[in-house]
Amino acid sequence: MRRLLAAAGLAGLVGSLPKWLPGRVVALRMRIFALVNGDEGLPIPGERVGVGDFRRVYADPAANGRSKGAALSDLFWYWLAPGPQVHQEHLEAGPRYDEVAKTTRHILVKTRAESEELTRRVTEHVLDGLEAGDGRLIRLRDEMMPIWAELYYELVFGEPCPPEARDLIVGHADDVVSALKCVRPRNMRRRAKLTKYLKKRLADIPHALPARLTRDEQVFYLQGTFFNTAVVQMSEAMAHLLMIIAQHPDVQRRLVANPDDDEYLDRVIDEGLRTYPLFGIAHRITTADIELTDTTIDAGTVLLFSYPDFHHAGFERPDEFDPSRWEAPEGCPAHAGSSALSKKDANFLPFGVAQNRACPARGLAPITMRVVTREFLRRYAVASSAAHTRSIPNRGPVFLTPRGSARSTRGPLAYLAVRDRWEDVWRSLAQLVFGSYMVLDARRQRLCVNYFANHGGE
Repeated sequence: MRRLLAAAGLAGLVGSLPKWLPGRVVALRMRIFALVNGDEGLPIPGERVGVGDFRRVYADPAANGRSKGAALSDLFWYWLAPGPQVHQEHLEAGPRYDEVAKTTRHILVKTRAESEELTRRVTEHVLDGLEAGDGRLIRLRDEMMPIWAELYYELVFGEPCPPEARDLIVGHADDVVSALKCVRPRNMRRRAKLTKYLKKRLADIPHALPARLTRDEQVFYLQGTFFNTAVVQMSEAMAHLLMIIAQHPDVQRRLVANPDDDEYLDRVIDEGLRTYPLFGIAHRITTADIELTDTTIDAGTVLLFSYPDFHHAGFERPDEFDPSRWEAPEGCPAHAGSSALSKKDANFLPFGVAQNRACPARGLAPITMRVVTREFLRRYAVASSAAHTRSIPNRGPVFLTPRGSARSTRGPLAYLAVRDRWEDVWRSLAQLVFGSYMVLDARRQRLCVNYFANHGGE
């Protein structure tokens, strides 16, 4: 009898793991990170600087330090290697940053028609190779990465992306984002393969690259800006958007029934970026004092701007996805507009602020997201019962069926729900092990501190 009770108790404990273990493991991982990295940084919004000063501080000219002087930078440089010292987002303000930012803008500048045509073409090419059969489980981030790999390759090289390059870009971007989410350690050999390819092809790029960068630095700049950050961020943005659509059948039906309704699709995209912002914590280092009404932020302070906290402040039911938030008030003309006016007044900065390193793809991203969404929904229906969080470590699992298929989703969604909960158990343990190792290894290597110690600045 005692054996039966013990077996039943053990079975009950094992069966309950998905409910309690991941959360506790994540909390332990965060405590370990805090112990290793110390209590560096001023959270914004937080006790000293509230929501009302978020934009003010972010846009302040003194909030322009990026890497030098913050222990936290060692960790970001470690995850973004190779080449974080010339990654546009991690360059200190000055002539090198200005030249790099100008080059990036030049590469990304296209007319709306050109951007739409390019995005439609690469999306069709990638989706033509996506086998749905009568229905299958996929992970959205994995299926989105080839689209953005091809798109950004063509923007950089001015020619269609060959399969070899696509595989290298996708492998590199997947390695970076998987390491950032601590689901596995980084693989520098995989990253080096893309570096070697870009170095070999550097002379084929039809754009003038930053003259202040050496040949190797130009390669690292391209790899980090376009084939790391751009591919990762846009793949995650589309994974979030399609996960939302998969879990809101009413939204999916309306988008499919009205494929040319730009206003509604834009509201869905905006609300997706509000609910699941692309950026988690953006850190900056103050280069001078910042005077606020109730406090002074000293020079050398590490500012930790929390996009999720800012995007959720001031909204009713902030965790709820509701695209109607962005509708025009009744009787209000669209051009004097609600949506534009609401976004201006709301706590909503999906691409940062123009005064402080706004996302260089802020004009391109919404246009390309519209095209990919329409092309995807024209072909496929998606449904999901998996957990959806901002960090999306599960890579966005959905059940995919060809548009118009009569296949029932009940069975696959039940299986997906169970699989996702159990994956969360091993994933949380993997994040604890790999995350702790990488944080300790980053502190050991001190990439950022050593770089500035050896170079004396930029």
